[in-house]
Amino acid sequence: MLSQYLYISTAPSLSRDEVDAILATSGRNNPARDVTGLLLYNGRNFLQLLEGDKAELDALMARISTDPRHSGVSILHSGDVAERTCPKWAMKRVIIAESVANRRQLLEQDLPAGLEGEVRRMILNFAVLN
Repeated sequence: MLSQYLYISTAPSLSRDEVDAILATSGRNNPARDVTGLLLYNGRNFLQLLEGDKAELDALMARISTDPRHSGVSILHSGDVAERTCPKWAMKRVIIAESVANRRQLLEQDLPAGLEGEVRRMILNFAVLN
């Protein structure tokens, strides 16, 4: 069963190198687990979309929930999907523009076209958090 999770968490003290290391690890591990998705980090919070087999995602979410680099993991959306919206992204980092005024517009250009409306809205709303 193909599933999707969208979660948010707090990680106010991570450096850019630490975030890059998380992305590198995801890029190595996710293909073997057939997990795809995207990650946004605004300097304080993560927002991550994960796609894959439900059992694999449940195990991954259990590991994420106990990762000491962040806290307050909250699942915003979970459910079954007919197809992946990020099929080629082992884990894509989506950069959030520095200018708050431009964030939503620039983020909209980077998001995959197939994102379900409510998930897209939550991701775009995340872009304006400081």
